[in-house]
Amino acid sequence: MATKLKVKKGDKVVVITGRDKGKQGEILKVLREENRVLVQGVNIVKRHQRQTQTEQGGIISKEASIHVSNVAHIDPKTQKPTRVGFKMDGDKKVRVARRSGEAIE
Repeated sequence: MATKLKVKKGDKVVVITGRDKGKQGEILKVLREENRVLVQGVNIVKRHQRQTQTEQGGIISKEASIHVSNVAHIDPKTQKPTRVGFKMDGDKKVRVARRSGEAIE
């Protein structure tokens, strides 16, 4: 069962645990069913690729997914890790950084 996540494609996040702890990147893809995200430049793995008519074969490097609990949003004001909350802005629900209260776009 897919759960509601507080991250979206394009969000700036920092890895808070694991091999790539401290690395920052942008979310490229959110896999809601597995509770995982693909972050640019994080969790790089090497894969052997067979040659096709359109792609060259060989060993390629690409990002593998990491669990959503291992990333934290970057506060737009202080550039530090923060949790995410929600506020009502008029009749619109907006995500906000808990550290500074700044809206996350």
